[in-house]
Amino acid sequence: MTFPTPHDGNHSIEFATTQWSIVAAAGSQDSSAARDALSSLCQRYWPPLYAYARRRMSDANQAQEYTQAFFVSVLEKHTIAAADHERGRFRSFLLTSFKHFIANERQHDRALKRGGDRLHFSLDFDSEEARLSVEPTNNETPESLFERKWALQLLDSVLDSLRVDYKKRGQEQQFEVFKDFLVGRESEGTLVESANKLGVTPGAAKVAVHRLRQRYREALRTGIAQTLAGSEEVDEEIQYLFSVLSQ
Repeated sequence: MTFPTPHDGNHSIEFATTQWSIVAAAGSQDSSAARDALSSLCQRYWPPLYAYARRRMSDANQAQEYTQAFFVSVLEKHTIAAADHERGRFRSFLLTSFKHFIANERQHDRALKRGGDRLHFSLDFDSEEARLSVEPTNNETPESLFERKWALQLLDSVLDSLRVDYKKRGQEQQFEVFKDFLVGRESEGTLVESANKLGVTPGAAKVAVHRLRQRYREALRTGIAQTLAGSEEVDEEIQYLFSVLSQ
């Protein structure tokens, strides 16, 4: 048995539009479209910002309040809707906006507006706390932790997009069996074992792994390009994010 050859033109990886496009949509006259755009933005990127706040603040409740209040402010006041994509990397822009928000609230000593019922998604702080509790207790700065969490969040998003793509093609089991090969070279033994699980030949399995890696590389470039002002910065951003993860 062999795997069917994917028709890339008909099965493109589905990503959201660029993050700068979402920001632009947030400033639209259609209030429901603007709220949906901002909700999508916040839901995708709140964990790295919370990691930053948590490393910066000793009190978990305080970090949660600032994170939630920031996104309530974003949703209600469209505080980032006028952002200019020419500013460059979206991750840098988002962190800078969060820093300014924290500084401004502290300067004016205002009561934070949590308003969790106003958010159209859940901020699962308990899950994030569990992840952060196993972080190494080193001298990593809040900014460095944000960068690393951002990179991990992006990689998870790319992997999820591939999973959805394979599921649509009826090849979800193939994806689950071969996804571990994305992080290393396959040995003959593990390749044969994986082939047996799917009832295919080792040769067909090797070709499928090659295709998966190729699609992963393409999806990664697409996902990273979404967060940049121009596609010419993709290679530099990939190099930077992987350097962050290697530290």
